[in-house]
Amino acid sequence: MMEMRETGPVRTRREGAVLEVTLDRPKANAIDLVTSRIMGLIFRDFRDDDTLRVGILRAEGDKFFCPGWDLKAAAGGDAVDGDYGIGGFGGLQELPNLNKPVIAAVNGICCGGGLELALSCDLILASENATFALPEIRSGTVADAASVKLPKRIPYHVAMDLLLTGRWFDAAEAKHWGLLREVCAREDLLEKAWDLARLLESGPPLVYAAIKQVVREAEDMRFQDALNRITKRQFETVDRLYSSEDQLEGARAFAEKRDPVWKGF
Repeated sequence: MMEMRETGPVRTRREGAVLEVTLDRPKANAIDLVTSRIMGLIFRDFRDDDTLRVGILRAEGDKFFCPGWDLKAAAGGDAVDGDYGIGGFGGLQELPNLNKPVIAAVNGICCGGGLELALSCDLILASENATFALPEIRSGTVADAASVKLPKRIPYHVAMDLLLTGRWFDAAEAKHWGLLREVCAREDLLEKAWDLARLLESGPPLVYAAIKQVVREAEDMRFQDALNRITKRQFETVDRLYSSEDQLEGARAFAEKRDPVWKGF
């Protein structure tokens, strides 16, 4: 079972099958190489722990979710192309085979690598005071992960506007373009994230795993090729689902007019 971290720049706690990950690096929750490597280990352990089903990523404080890369650490010797650890920057965006849903609860400033970290989650909730930007253009560098992900999430010309100008946009605009599931009052954000996590916790973990793998791998496939891989059980998670007790349990529960009891096998 995954060991919890109660101190340090990244804290964890669990309740049932939900893991809450809190980024806590005063004053701004910027991520240096050490913090990134810690986050990678946390999300790896979350991925590999069969008793955990859903993750929440949040940050301590009211002003910052995460501004991305720690420029002070960079000035002190952290290389921008250094060892970010398992999963790349922030532990999420390059972590292979993470087939569990992760929710981002964004409060305050979320920019640069912080926005890329949020984009690596499956569902994003934000407080009314959340603001977003990709300001890398102003420092003469590329928002690497966002340049790949953002045009696939929102209309191309909107994504290019944000990437080329580095302008700030608020939670209402982010919701308008479909980046956010919900915008809520700051004091309600964490409760809303936990409500969503508990809803997902009650769902079928093998189906979540299959959905995440199919969506991830089908992104660059032709429709028919992806569909054939599903129907022929060529995705590992789909094959596992179709051979599971949970697959039978779903049909039985429907026939017996009761709530299913998901076991994850």
